[in-house]
Amino acid sequence: MSRAYNFSPGPAMLPEPVLRQAQATLLEYADAGASILEISHRGPEFLAVARQAEADLRTLLAIPDDYAVLFTAGGATTVQALLPLNFAAPGQPCDYVISGHWGKTALKQAAPCVDARIAASSEDGGFRDLPPRAQWRLSPEAAYVHVTANETIHGVEWRAIPEAGEVPLVADFSSSIASEPLDVTRFGVIYAGAQKNLGPVGITVVIVRRDLLERAGQARAPILDYRAQLAAESMLNTPPSWNWYVLGLTVRWMLDEGGVAEFARRNARKAALLYAAIDGSGGFYRNEVAPAARSRMNVPFFLHDPALDALFLAEAKQAGLIGLKGHRVLGGMRASLYNAMPEAGVQALVEFMREFQVRHG
Repeated sequence: MSRAYNFSPGPAMLPEPVLRQAQATLLEYADAGASILEISHRGPEFLAVARQAEADLRTLLAIPDDYAVLFTAGGATTVQALLPLNFAAPGQPCDYVISGHWGKTALKQAAPCVDARIAASSEDGGFRDLPPRAQWRLSPEAAYVHVTANETIHGVEWRAIPEAGEVPLVADFSSSIASEPLDVTRFGVIYAGAQKNLGPVGITVVIVRRDLLERAGQARAPILDYRAQLAAESMLNTPPSWNWYVLGLTVRWMLDEGGVAEFARRNARKAALLYAAIDGSGGFYRNEVAPAARSRMNVPFFLHDPALDALFLAEAKQAGLIGLKGHRVLGGMRASLYNAMPEAGVQALVEFMREFQVRHG
């Protein structure tokens, strides 16, 4: 078997030790006599898995006790629709800072049930930079202020998310969670789809300051109520147990590798290596994001001649480099450098880019 370096933005590559451990327990988990896919989510074996995953995640991210942790089915877009239902009164303003495609998606999901307001946006500049804090137009009566910490498509990242005053700050960390130390206490809600840095697609982590759960929110079914989910330990209905299990393995792997401080060092090196190759190509490759706003996780780049795009992707695949096609919104290329991507993979990509330029420049 020869595994490629997978630069896909999500579902993204998983650490090979995690995949091997999951494979080893696929037919029978521990002494359960059945696969982890088959045992009851309410049985002692899986309850131990779920509780250990939460304990390890709390350790990894330094989550205080006054924050609840939920493991919910679906992805970040589902959470975006549930945020106003759980934390805003009908028609109450909610402020959205738009820095890319997923910020716009979050606004769209909230709009049917609250007064979703654009507090700031960098769309006029093609989402190549972040909206400066001085330009934010915040509503003092807002239920929350929503920010997308890292834009997977446009490749911009908040390295220091500005303060929002007394209004709770809600942040989508789907593509940058656990990539560097994070002060959870600055946020009212942090959420992240697992399929980039935390595990497989199909499960999302929601970290909520407990006092926010006391808000009445809006009329909603119990399955959509975060208070009910918390009371049921995220098992109000049958959860995606396999996804939860693999998430737990991934979090444990990150702890064993040295935690978020170690991954912050690795991610800084990987991003610097790739950006240096792009910037040093004499224009053969280009990244259009303002340098101070460049993402460490998702690096979009363009060839000087779009006619070479298909050839670049085909030759990259032959070289064992996959998942590099840019999103349809932007085109071009995109390399995602999540925690599971080793530095050797980025080095292989950079070497390929240099060789491709020599052959086709």
